[in-house]
Amino acid sequence: MNPLDNIRIVLVGTLYSGNVGSVCRAMANMGLRQLTLAAPRILDDWSDGHRMAVHATDIMDARRETATLQEAIADCAAVIGTTARGGLYRATVQTPRVLAPEILRIATQAPVAIVFGREDQGLHNDEIAQCTHLIRIPVDEHYQSLNLSQALLIVAYELYTATGAYVSPVEEAVSLATQATKDALMRKWRAAMLDVGFMDEQKADHMMQGFQRIFSRGVRTDPDARIMLGVAHQMSWAGRKASSFAILEGERNADHE
Repeated sequence: MNPLDNIRIVLVGTLYSGNVGSVCRAMANMGLRQLTLAAPRILDDWSDGHRMAVHATDIMDARRETATLQEAIADCAAVIGTTARGGLYRATVQTPRVLAPEILRIATQAPVAIVFGREDQGLHNDEIAQCTHLIRIPVDEHYQSLNLSQALLIVAYELYTATGAYVSPVEEAVSLATQATKDALMRKWRAAMLDVGFMDEQKADHMMQGFQRIFSRGVRTDPDARIMLGVAHQMSWAGRKASSFAILEGERNADHE
């Protein structure tokens, strides 16, 4: 079975339907479908919730509501509480990335609840005490507050990633250049740089070392960029000169006709 199907998102004491809608959207992004509101205190008419959910209103409409957190998690084998604060009941916490594999392992056998607290206060100590595991999202110490849907999305992302469900697009198969092809490129480039007047024969060996470096690793340093800018400038100049010469020759031929 897909362990994500056995993971329940529980929001405690939620105040704003817009936050619920945003949570639903983030859940849909990461393959989560079960939403329970424990002791919700929604202050509006749910219009913001439907607007923020976008195409995930089905999750919001199918939500379950309970009077207490205890009721919301009664059938769960593990209860994962989220907290940004420290304290007696919050001493042992793990990051979502570290805990994700364990959550998925349990979810293959039994329901797991991931619990998020109130927008203004988070989870109370008595609610933290009901959790079997605690998660804290690593953030900069100077600003640790996360929006409810932001916190949910981070946790859900780590869970989704840990399932291995996402597979990177297969890159187009291309053969690597052989050394013979690279050598031919360098010979041709040397001749071209001499033809357009970018370098003279006496300095060619030294300059070609720079091109060898650029071709092998890409334009990374300021000297590399300056070399390629110089090439572009010189080739543009040579092109304009060749065009002017062609026009002049054309005029001369016309005069002789």
